[in-house]
Amino acid sequence: MAERVEQEEIFSQVLRAGRRTYFFDVRATKADDYYLTVTESKKFTHDDGTFHYQKHKIYLYKEDFTDFHQMLSKATDYILNEKGNEVISERHQKDFKKEETTEQTKSTDSFTDISFDDI
Repeated sequence: MAERVEQEEIFSQVLRAGRRTYFFDVRATKADDYYLTVTESKKFTHDDGTFHYQKHKIYLYKEDFTDFHQMLSKATDYILNEKGNEVISERHQKDFKKEETTEQTKSTDSFTDISFDDI
């Protein structure tokens, strides 16, 4: 049993991203070949202060590495090319302040302030 625990601790990296944490773990099969697990763990806090974690896991085997890497690269490149590097979601920016768009500014500039006494 202790030998199996050692095999599961082959290599690990952790990425903390706000309420989410991503774990990249290299593990061994029974045949002593390696595979990758990617786990997303998200912390949820209840009103009473208690919390729980919700986890999602992907198992990725060596025979799929090349295709997975290519598809992941294409998808992330597409997002960055279309939307750039800037994070625009309000939920990701604690000090986010909504600015007026030029369209809103133009529409208010076209109005003239008059009172009924002027009519």
